[in-house]
Amino acid sequence: MSAAAPPTRDSSSPSEDDVPEFTPMQWKLQDIRAAIPDHLFVRDTRRGLAWLALDLFMAACCWKAVLLIDPMFTSRLAVQLLSGIPIRSALTHDFSWWFQGLIFTGIWVIGHEVTHTLLWTPYFSWKISHHRHHCNHASMERDEVYVPKTRSDLGIPQEGNGKFDYNEYLGDAPIYTLFMLVRQQLLAFPAYLLCNVSGQKNYPKWTNHFDPGSILFVKEQRNVVLISNAGIAAMILLRGAAATVDRNFLGWMGRFFLHNVAQYHVIHHFFPKMPFYHGAEATKYLRAFIGEHYHYSDKPVFKALWESYNDCQFVEDTGNVLFYRDKKGQAVLRPAAKYRTDQSNSACKQG
Repeated sequence: MSAAAPPTRDSSSPSEDDVPEFTPMQWKLQDIRAAIPDHLFVRDTRRGLAWLALDLFMAACCWKAVLLIDPMFTSRLAVQLLSGIPIRSALTHDFSWWFQGLIFTGIWVIGHEVTHTLLWTPYFSWKISHHRHHCNHASMERDEVYVPKTRSDLGIPQEGNGKFDYNEYLGDAPIYTLFMLVRQQLLAFPAYLLCNVSGQKNYPKWTNHFDPGSILFVKEQRNVVLISNAGIAAMILLRGAAATVDRNFLGWMGRFFLHNVAQYHVIHHFFPKMPFYHGAEATKYLRAFIGEHYHYSDKPVFKALWESYNDCQFVEDTGNVLFYRDKKGQAVLRPAAKYRTDQSNSACKQG
């Protein structure tokens, strides 16, 4: 299942002298924390509960609307008014499902800060691993999820070993790539919880978030893992934080229904305990302090998803700072000279 082949690359030739250099940020977390006013870290319980109540109210309204769709379209008045108009109840159901999905994702976002079990995510188990993800985001050795494949994982020859065609290793037909992307979006999170998919590759086989004896947890945490399982059954790395990107995800819908989870995700990675409703103001201070290390993209989100899925293929096996490489084996940045190694010209995992 190969797409059109890119030019065969002579891997023995120098190739990245013209690639822009990257220098990791040098501040400590307390330096960045001091640049943001204290009141933005204060949680307002009533305000948080008000947002939760609004989300639950909207979810109830959507559910009620769904129950009324079919009777409404079959009523005598609707038949008379909509005669000849190409509106079908199925389309209205799709419209309702879209917004119901947004609303429940917004509830999950609040749960991301409060509780997860009612949203089919094991609370304590994921809290433990997700905390380590925030502390070690973009670390090849210590991050808990989204750990990229390396050159050797994919069996790609090293640069300098003569000519080879990257398309033989990474070339897939667009329709197959689309299928894999949709599969990832639908199944990746439960697969991570159940089977450690995209997690650390040195963890034992069948590592998961439901086994209290899993390598994910220390002995003292095993009882709370069992509590999380019962709940389900009953119903910084600073450089990594700076590698996160703020996006205008779904425009006004993402801002309102998803509580700006993507619009202000960078500040969330620096300070996971900061209330989401302070994200906008805190981001202004963060952006002013870290400057060029802050990343924002207004690219349409589905286009960005497609490009990221296709361009972020693998990283090198060695190096102090690594960047994803695309299907031609090329990176968009390379580390500054002091962060390079003889084995690698690539740099820091972006996510």
